[in-house]
Amino acid sequence: MATVRVFNHHLHSSFYWLATIDAALFVLATYAGTYLYFLAEPGSFQDFMGQIPSRAALFAVISVLCLAAMGLYEPRMREGTSGILLRTIGGFFAAAVVMAAIFYVLPELHLWRGIYFYTAATAIILNLAARSAFTAVTHREEFKKRVLVYGAGEAASTITNTMRRRSDRQGFTIVGFVRIAEEESKIKGERVINLRQPLAEYTRQTEIDQVVIALDDKRESLPMEELFKCRLKGVDVFDLVTFFEREAGKILVDFATPGWMAFTEGFKNSPASDLAKRCFDLTASFILLMFSWPIMLLTAIAIGLEDGFKAPVFFRQKRVGLNGETFNVLKFRSMSVDAEGDGKAVWATRNDARVTRVGNFIRKTRIDELPQILNVLAGDMAFIGPRPERPEFVKDLAERIPYYNARHCVKPGITGWAQLCYPYGASENDARQKLQFDLYYVKNHSLFLDFMICLTTVEVVLFGKGAR
Repeated sequence: MATVRVFNHHLHSSFYWLATIDAALFVLATYAGTYLYFLAEPGSFQDFMGQIPSRAALFAVISVLCLAAMGLYEPRMREGTSGILLRTIGGFFAAAVVMAAIFYVLPELHLWRGIYFYTAATAIILNLAARSAFTAVTHREEFKKRVLVYGAGEAASTITNTMRRRSDRQGFTIVGFVRIAEEESKIKGERVINLRQPLAEYTRQTEIDQVVIALDDKRESLPMEELFKCRLKGVDVFDLVTFFEREAGKILVDFATPGWMAFTEGFKNSPASDLAKRCFDLTASFILLMFSWPIMLLTAIAIGLEDGFKAPVFFRQKRVGLNGETFNVLKFRSMSVDAEGDGKAVWATRNDARVTRVGNFIRKTRIDELPQILNVLAGDMAFIGPRPERPEFVKDLAERIPYYNARHCVKPGITGWAQLCYPYGASENDARQKLQFDLYYVKNHSLFLDFMICLTTVEVVLFGKGAR
């Protein structure tokens, strides 16, 4: 199973097809549910047939989007059977709420409660059956891309160190690591190959689909003629950075050369895309504000009740934004008033003693971020983008981490790709890991990716991922 590029974003084709199959099954479920409802009155089913297509399409689209929001089309999901069942039920419950709202606004699309009950029940059964079959098929080795890694040193070990789980290797299987004479092997628990024949011949004999170049020494001479022969025979050839971008949705900052950064596709903006993103930011912010203002009001009251109504409800702090310019970010205060009484910037830690009881809850549910809607409306932030960081940390991190300032080529956001893919960052190493996802976003950002991030953020809020 390969990845496909949709509006610059790399998607695993298997999950793309799963969503498509689910949509078709949900359309079928609408017809089945209607038939079951009118089972005692066959003539009524025939009369209702003309009204089904539009309702079936609406039900399919809303259900797929809600299941996506539950993370059920996420390749790296590690939930077991009970977790998948819980998310599936949650997804269809959310779909029911959304459909009810649509029926209120567009009553001509109304689906009777009895029909909807049969439709939803049928859809859940079909969805679970399809996912069971999908899991059985995609876990079979013959349906995965066969990858050969050219190198067995430190660079190649990045794959074994960061892609250990089955979910990390959803679409590929590593056939082996080719050891280069000048490199010391760092591979453990995988097959290390000492080639005794031409590379192109070996890839043909072992039915290799992709060759990944992962050498420690960038000056090491490559078998260019053999690699060219591989490509002529239909074998894809990628460098390590491109491989991680496609399979893991991140850019390895320690292995990305200036040449790769300069010549790779992406890392570009245009006035038209900037205008479209601004419209998206304003629309998403207004919608979020419309639904969240009661929560924001209750949060302000809760903070006042805990710390006294004379204590500040909001927290303003200098952050670095677009092109390195600073601005004041606005958040609900989640720490004690004197959290940084000495004036020194300190990383947040797990079970931080400075966090209040209300603060602990609003951090886990991301409610503390909601006032940043005002930053988006003011134009200092985007709805989707890298997390804005403090100037004190940025100065230090930019000196230690390659390409760190590249994340300031776009506006910071309330949520973003790094926040979804990596837990809360509270150290230099965490900042380095999150930068790899931020760079992926900066390189490949589009309205489609922003929309996908918005959907996945629902899962993060509901299941408390990455909160601290």
